[in-house]
Amino acid sequence: MRLLGIPTVRDRIVQQCLANIMTPIFDPNLHPSSYGYRVGRSCHQAISKATLFIRKYSKQHVVDMDLSKCFDMLDHDLIIKFVLKRIVDGSILSLIRQFLKSGVMVGAHWQESVIGSPQGGVISPLLANIYLDEFDQEMIKRQHRIVRYADDILIFCTSKKGADNALKAASHILEVTLKLKVNERKTHIAHSGTGIKLLGVEIYTSYTKLQEKKLSAFKVKVKELTKRNGGVNLATVLKRLNPVLRGSVNYFKIANITTILKKLAPWVRRRLRAVQLR
Repeated sequence: MRLLGIPTVRDRIVQQCLANIMTPIFDPNLHPSSYGYRVGRSCHQAISKATLFIRKYSKQHVVDMDLSKCFDMLDHDLIIKFVLKRIVDGSILSLIRQFLKSGVMVGAHWQESVIGSPQGGVISPLLANIYLDEFDQEMIKRQHRIVRYADDILIFCTSKKGADNALKAASHILEVTLKLKVNERKTHIAHSGTGIKLLGVEIYTSYTKLQEKKLSAFKVKVKELTKRNGGVNLATVLKRLNPVLRGSVNYFKIANITTILKKLAPWVRRRLRAVQLR
């Protein structure tokens, strides 16, 4: 079970102020291979960089790493150590320590946090990026090419042997240096010939496709909005549906979706016709 630490309104304001102070200090120095939780960086950019490594630089053996409960495993002493590289103000460090130890409610009981950065905290994503930047920088020093989106990590190599070595190096940094836990069951080495999964798409050597689970989730959402017994008129359905259609198409246009769209368009029209005729 993953525990959430939901801050009060006052705490959220304090955390946002902290984030406003710390982001311009740390973000410009985070490695360009990091794309998650950063202003001006996006999923599309991460996918494009991964595609570039595979197709232009022929780094088609890819280490796909999965971390077990990354936010919950961040070591408090290491967080402070990494923050101290750029901030020495005692009041800011004290606020960060208080936030890290703010705890969670387990049933009716409060439990102090001795490890991890509470999910739900405004500043948690920034602290996680500061923490994992140590991994990014060390991997780049070793000439590895990576794409990281939050705790989703891909390492791109030109050979299977190189991927094996990269996996060993990455696991050592993550588990020994950063005290995180690599999920060995989900971590694996793949080849772009069979597809590399990243942020809702599958990247192949010569094309990119939409992941089936994302397509299924989209169809479930459309069905929910176009239920025949939904009790709303067609105009209201369209008002609710259009943002979903636009958002989904805009996100997944980075993949080869022309054929999918040709199949989906008549299906959506049939759903809307059923709403109109009910």
